[in-house]
Amino acid sequence: MGKILFEGAGINLHSVTGGEIVSDNNTVRVDDIVTRWTLRLTAKVLPWSPEAVFSGVSVYKIKVGGKEGLSIVGQTDYWDSINIQPDTSSTNVKEQYQTVPKNVAVSDFLSQLAPTGFLAPTAAPELPYLLLRRGDGYEVRKYPGFVGIETPYMRRDYGFGSLGAFSKGMDPLAPSICKVYNDDNVDDGDGKEKMMMWPLKFAFPGEGTEAPPAPPAALEKAGSGQWASVNIMSQPERIVAIRAFEDAAMGPVVRGTDRELRAMLKRDGLEAEDGSDQFVVFTQYDAVHSMGKRRSEVWIDLKDGGHPF
Repeated sequence: MGKILFEGAGINLHSVTGGEIVSDNNTVRVDDIVTRWTLRLTAKVLPWSPEAVFSGVSVYKIKVGGKEGLSIVGQTDYWDSINIQPDTSSTNVKEQYQTVPKNVAVSDFLSQLAPTGFLAPTAAPELPYLLLRRGDGYEVRKYPGFVGIETPYMRRDYGFGSLGAFSKGMDPLAPSICKVYNDDNVDDGDGKEKMMMWPLKFAFPGEGTEAPPAPPAALEKAGSGQWASVNIMSQPERIVAIRAFEDAAMGPVVRGTDRELRAMLKRDGLEAEDGSDQFVVFTQYDAVHSMGKRRSEVWIDLKDGGHPF
């Protein structure tokens, strides 16, 4: 039945932990093994071929003995989107993940199959990432190290125009990444400078966690002459929490989405990078004046040790 309804199923295994051998009162036992994973599949039976994504943990009960010496006697799967209990530690799987009624899981699955409507085309190929969590209202992603170009801006269309002219022939990537300080309005010119960055190149698997070198053409132009305001920026590999929004990226919308995301991270035991509350980072994937449902997001870097990934 699964082959008739779905196609393109794939799973990423992020980690395997547990399984420690414990000796207690002349008995030996093995701790539960925990895996973290992300699963994707496409519902080919529907004309619009929606993709459903699930992330979570699997807990395996291990029994000592038997022909092989050990055997798996139980497996329980939990989804990040429905099974995480509020205000629990992200490093304590047994405390954080609890079972819920099956109808909750069915509703979560069906919600991903609805038509999305007409989407605005992406302005450029997207910076790749590894999805670590599809949570309740947010995602957690791992981005590779990348090098990009950055410029201050007063209006986003001016920033797009400046970086677009600078990067002609360099094949920049989406999204446009904007940083606005919280003592500044997203759309006026007061306070600290608002910055816009476009990725240019990213590190491929096996190339390490640092950003790759900038293209020679970018190095030659940046910071001089008419491009005095454009700088080269390098960003190492990082883990980022994401919350999407559909409304125009005005100050109240962007800051409201940032507050919502921070509340969700606290609820699920994740810690934002120190000092990240001093500014808002938001992204835009489509061109400024494109038609259709737009894709915009707020990003918050997660603190090392403040997440289970």
